[in-house]
Amino acid sequence: MVLHRRDYGDTSLLLEVFALGRGRFPAIAKGARRPRQPLSALLQPFQPLWLGAVGRGEVLTLTRVEAAGPAIALQDDALLCGFYLNELLVRLLGREDPHDAVFALYHAALVALGAGASLDATLRRFELQLLDELGYGLALDVDAAGAPVVSGRQYRFQTGQLQSAHGEGEEGGIRVAGATLLALRSLGGGGVELTPSQRREARALLRALLEPHLGGKPLRTRELFRRWNRGEPASRVRSHPDH
Repeated sequence: MVLHRRDYGDTSLLLEVFALGRGRFPAIAKGARRPRQPLSALLQPFQPLWLGAVGRGEVLTLTRVEAAGPAIALQDDALLCGFYLNELLVRLLGREDPHDAVFALYHAALVALGAGASLDATLRRFELQLLDELGYGLALDVDAAGAPVVSGRQYRFQTGQLQSAHGEGEEGGIRVAGATLLALRSLGGGGVELTPSQRREARALLRALLEPHLGGKPLRTRELFRRWNRGEPASRVRSHPDH
């Protein structure tokens, strides 16, 4: 799968690729932008591919490009969510480090987005699973003291720990209801719908969990979401130069 692409030279493309058995790696598709060259249409995000590549350095050169199935069709908000997943993988995965389990989770999330599944549930599920696979996960069923999370209780996530919130006046951290934590824990089994308040809390919690691993730079897809929510035409959002 192509996670990111940009023009390279006069006729080529520089790609960030995520592949089974290899993980994330950069590659050049020479001549892909020449007139009547079909490679450019294939080398798009969300298109399953069979790829061959050669090279001795960090950046490989593609020698084979074939469709491995139909493209996963994403539109409107689901398209932006797909770009978000791609950016997370580019930012969080090291190069040349196979992550086949993550690849399977990524493909399943794209399929769910294309099938019209709940965007919030799909994104939160993927974020949690990705963090677990990378060793950054958070136990959602127990607090920092080892006590079971209670649905009717309030909690705070602060300094990497989940703590019971004892009063409304407590400051700092991300406040989240026990019911939200337990709903997030159940997302892996599918079929769970988050309430509006749970969606807000879950979004804030996952942002706090991801933030330390993003290198201190904001995610570009958050700007895409802001542009979309301001009513900017979808064609301009799709053509964002960084995606």
